[in-house]
Order: sequence, then C-alpha cells, then structure tokens
Amino acid sequence: MQALATALRTHLAAPLPGLDAQLRMAPRPRPGWDPNAVPPGMRDAAGLLLLYPHAGEWQLLLTLRAAALRHHTGQVSLPGGRVDPGETLEQAALREAFEEVGIGPDGIEIVGRLTPLHIPVSRHLLHPVVGITGTRPDFRIAAAEVERVIEAPIVHLRAPDTVRWEQRVRERPPSVLMDVPYFDVDGARVWGATAMVLAEFLAVLDVIDAAGHAR
Repeated sequence: MQALATALRTHLAAPLPGLDAQLRMAPRPRPGWDPNAVPPGMRDAAGLLLLYPHAGEWQLLLTLRAAALRHHTGQVSLPGGRVDPGETLEQAALREAFEEVGIGPDGIEIVGRLTPLHIPVSRHLLHPVVGITGTRPDFRIAAAEVERVIEAPIVHLRAPDTVRWEQRVRERPPSVLMDVPYFDVDGARVWGATAMVLAEFLAVLDVIDAAGHAR
C-alpha cells in the first residue's frame, strides 16, 4: 500500500493531467457547457475516490445513487456531496463517505486531490479527494442515498474494452442527441462527471507507470 500511496502523493502534488484527460470521457456535444470557465454561483462539493485491496486487486469505490435523490438519480458516482461551512474538502469527502456507505475515516490516508470539475445540472464544483486504505471497508449502505456499492478493479478500468459508447438524449434543454463514452463496470454504465474524474485518475496512474514508480 505504501508504495502506491507515496507515488500518488507525489504525482497528485505535481501538475495534473487536468481538463485534457477529463474530456476523454465527456459527452459530445454539451451545448452551453464551457469546460474552461466555471460559472458563478457554483457550490463546492467533495467526492472521495477511495482505493483499497480486494480479491488480489486494487479496487476503486463507486456508488449507484438511489432513485429518490434530487440530482443524478440512478447514476454512478463517487461517495460525496456538498461541503458544509467550516469543513475542508477532505473532511467533507470523508463525512459523506461515512454517511452514504458507512466508511469511517480511521485508516484512510488522504494522498491528494484531482482537478475540480463543474457540473451544470446540480450547479456544483466537484473536488475529487483521493484516499487509500489497506483493507476492504465494511460497507453499511444508507438506502435513502445509495442503491448499491460498485467495486471497480483498477485493472478493469484500464482495459481498452472497458470504455464503450452510446447515444443519449440530453435531459436539459436544448434537447440534443449526445455521443456518450462510459466505463462498463459490474453491470453499470459509469458516465458523465464520474467518468471524467476517473479518466483523469487513470491518466495519473499512466504518469506513475511512465515514471517507473513502484505500485
């Protein structure tokens, strides 16, 4: 674990792959969305990108959002939510992970952040916080928020045939047909902001591999 934690801490503190990597998994077209400009009035949100070992592989934690939620119903996301007054991004990400899937902060090492991503639908500026732990968490799902936990093996996410494409009609006006890339994981389609965050994280892993750092 420590070799991966050290490599991530080092490379997350360096210039990040950023928007170029995020856009690899962005729906096309996205009318009215300027990836280079954060609209005014966005509220800070934090998501926990948590890595842990299971079944001989490093896994990444994702959740399928419950049907009763206001935004992004039935979509796959990182555990996360709005940052409360007085909280750091890291505190918010850990709190949300505890509230949604029962993961306590003990044993989680925070190693850095990825590039913030603004989400027009919910008017949030998402700050992905990267953490790692040496044991698989004991999940306790909050059914009002999470339908199920999805465990995504890193090796699977990095496989070329994991990324697929589909067409979707944009839910918000103007209604247009979008070409949408997604990760096919455990019977779920991981697309949109979550896929864009994962794309940047995988690009960081590529940089770590190219640098020859042990993982």
